Amino acid sequence: MSGHHSFSKLTANFDPERQEIIKQKVHQLKSEMALAELRKALKLSQSELATLLEVKQPAISRLEQRTDMYVSHLRQVIEAMGGKLDIVARFPSGDVSITNFQSVTSTPTADSATD
Repeated sequence: MSGHHSFSKLTANFDPERQEIIKQKVHQLKSEMALAELRKALKLSQSELATLLEVKQPAISRLEQRTDMYVSHLRQVIEAMGGKLDIVARFPSGDVSITNFQSVTSTPTADSATD
């Protein structure tokens, strides 16, 4: 590679329409992440998250590899990371917040954290 340039320098001469498309794509990529990416972005290790959830680290590894899990478990993980989980259904006519998923107050076990 001959040199390093910031992304903003590389795109500075793009027409406004192309810059807007890039801006939207960057926003989309920042707003959509896998659970493991979110954990890393928050600078949490699997071991630290496991401690917060009172499970062992391998349970976090398995959880991050899952493509399907209970909403209650996902809520626990998000809340352990300091966030809040909102479920929103998106329709052409507008968004609807789904509210009938209640927080689970029990602590997951190593096995239930991956269900």
